[in-house]
Amino acid sequence: MSFRSALLVAGFVLAALNLRPAIAGISPLLDEIMTDLGLTPAAGGGIATVMVICLGVFGPLAPLLARRIGLDRTLLAGLLVLALGLLLRVLDGAPVLYAGSAIAATAIAVMNVIMPAIVKQHFPGRVNLLTGVYSSAIVGGAAGGSALVIPLERATGHDWRGVSALMAVPAVAAALLWLPQAFGRQAAPQQGPRPIRAILRSPLTWQITAWMGLQSASFYIMLAWLPKIFLDAGLPADQAGYLLGLTTLVQVAATLGVPVLAGRRASQVPYVMAAGVLTGAGYLAVLVAPTTVPWLWMIVLGIGQGASFALALLIIALRPADPASVTALSAVAQSVGYVIAALGPLLFGYLAQMSGGWSVPLMAGLGVVGAQLVSGWFAGRPATLGKPN
Repeated sequence: MSFRSALLVAGFVLAALNLRPAIAGISPLLDEIMTDLGLTPAAGGGIATVMVICLGVFGPLAPLLARRIGLDRTLLAGLLVLALGLLLRVLDGAPVLYAGSAIAATAIAVMNVIMPAIVKQHFPGRVNLLTGVYSSAIVGGAAGGSALVIPLERATGHDWRGVSALMAVPAVAAALLWLPQAFGRQAAPQQGPRPIRAILRSPLTWQITAWMGLQSASFYIMLAWLPKIFLDAGLPADQAGYLLGLTTLVQVAATLGVPVLAGRRASQVPYVMAAGVLTGAGYLAVLVAPTTVPWLWMIVLGIGQGASFALALLIIALRPADPASVTALSAVAQSVGYVIAALGPLLFGYLAQMSGGWSVPLMAGLGVVGAQLVSGWFAGRPATLGKPN
């Protein structure tokens, strides 16, 4: 591998590592943020809500930017805007906190959408391998963002503002690594007919979108509520936290390995079905026996959810015929998908409140996984979304 190729891969992977810490790092700091700014619990929870909404709403900006300035420069702009948002949200006042969070999430939304297209453009012969690498980097970044902020506070002596500002450092580092690619020789922005109309007319687009949204919903449900479920089942708080960490670590391994295998086949249906079944098994185990070998249930759940996420990104990259169509499909699938995902934890919590327990919402979660399996069967079949005529 040449130095330029190594720099390209390093910049790409570091960019992927920046796609979740800005969101995942809020939760461990939330109590401190609320105390400092005098926020109510609803207002504190609204920070994450604003960010997830932005992930869905602003994804469609990506094809417009990529068409105007190209994929590489769009990624560079996203990294710089992310750093700006992270720095802005530590300034004084709740409005600035929300504004900075929204700016950071908008940058993440754009980068989310273009990453599969960058894989298609720069690594057309290694889509499966690079999808595994960057999807595992995304999951690893989320795990690191939530796990390291408190130790970083203790090690540096900074409060939540200082630690949150430090999250901008990896974004700036990724931007510096990506500079040679963004301003060197690169593919010109696409001219001619826009692929979005052809993408919107295809049933395959909506099958992939449904699958993306449903697998994301099943993930965010567990991310939001799993520790509480374990606590109510009688496990101590530290063990509940460790179990969530375990399933996240397993997801990193699954996202790295599964696309490499699945990308070698024309059909990804067997992998999609296996991932959905394992996710459903994890839900079922938490429903019927949450305190019986819970570490095993978390391994099963982590494999299923990590594989589902990586396969979603892989299929978005594989199905279209060209990078511009990948960007268009990714914009639709991820924007609508994150709106669906944002509803999952909210409805799950509402069902728990109405039923007075976790059985009803967990059974509803199994229904979500069932719908995920159906949509995944269609999305995983061999097909090509061609260029518009």
